[in-house]
Amino acid sequence: MNLSQQTLIIAVFLTLLTALGPITTDLYLPALPSIQAYFNTDVTTVQLTLSVYLVVFAFCQLFYGSLSDRFGRKPIILIGILIYFIGSLVCIIASTIEILIFGRILQALGGCAGVVLARTMVRDIYGQERSAKILSYMGTAMALAPALGPIIGGYFTVAYGWQSNFIILTIFGGLCLFGIIFILQETNQHKDPHAIHPRQTLKNFKTLLNDRHYFGYLLTATFSYSGLFCFISGSSFVFINILGLTADEFGYCFAAAVAGYMVGTQMGGRMVYRLGLIPIVGFGATISSLAGTAMLIMALLSVNQVWAILIPMVFYMVGLGMTFPSSLAGVIGPFPKMAGAASSLAGFTQNTVAALVGLIIAHSFNMTQIPMATGICLMGILTWLSHRLIIAYPKKKPTL
Repeated sequence: MNLSQQTLIIAVFLTLLTALGPITTDLYLPALPSIQAYFNTDVTTVQLTLSVYLVVFAFCQLFYGSLSDRFGRKPIILIGILIYFIGSLVCIIASTIEILIFGRILQALGGCAGVVLARTMVRDIYGQERSAKILSYMGTAMALAPALGPIIGGYFTVAYGWQSNFIILTIFGGLCLFGIIFILQETNQHKDPHAIHPRQTLKNFKTLLNDRHYFGYLLTATFSYSGLFCFISGSSFVFINILGLTADEFGYCFAAAVAGYMVGTQMGGRMVYRLGLIPIVGFGATISSLAGTAMLIMALLSVNQVWAILIPMVFYMVGLGMTFPSSLAGVIGPFPKMAGAASSLAGFTQNTVAALVGLIIAHSFNMTQIPMATGICLMGILTWLSHRLIIAYPKKKPTL
């Protein structure tokens, strides 16, 4: 096997590890109403399986990045995926909603290692400029997981019950464990013996946040992702409980939105070398803000049709596909010796904000699409403002 073939295999496997996050979030979305009925609980409690997962997922990323900067990527990612595997088993056997939430906590505790360290390893292997293109193409391939996930999850929920979704996730986690042991090689060539010291960690985070470009790309990644999470948090209840779709029909709607993301990542990947990161992020942010505004207008006009939600969301996702991978490249690119810390802080921020936004959407649910549409619109506009006021105007420094 030559070097290019080995690099391709590693890139494919890193894509699978990165997909662990979205597929764990998206696969069981069609099952949320079924889980609510099974445990005889309310929407807000069921949403905790999503929001608590994201909070833990965000918080633990702060530690995995620094640990990998100190001890290397491979041993840390191996421990994380093993925890994820155990958490998936707990979800299968859950007899109460509390046990299911605990299983989701374990999934988040371990699964975030795969996501944060996979994109860090992309930086290790490909460098700053090429990593933007690689992350965009990985985003296209990775999008197949959440695109197919709700379709598969909807089918298995209807045919075999909600627990079948977690059986699939357990199998996926087992395959990731196998790949880490037999395929993945260590990529950290700049191990920092002081990386896990609290003072050094805080110093690294301060250095990152004081960098204008890091801060700007951090905000665009965070707000654009949070708009997606508004859709993740509210879409199953809107499409199924309000518009009357079945779980498997919802899966196809979600897949259509993800197809928009795949189009955006392809556009971004092809254009980033020619135009650079800043214009690509700006184009994507503009598309997402306009799409979110259109969705909110439809909601306020009481256009209670599937197309009134789905078409604007597809365009929002096209913008996300251009903005998000390029923003991640802008976040981790300039810091080879702090790549783990840079990726961790970005992951913590975007997932914490997304979790808070998701909780607000859940508590605001009023049997209309207005709360979800408002959140998507607001996140799109904030993404655009972050680009225009911070990234696109280099003489202006953010106030921290």
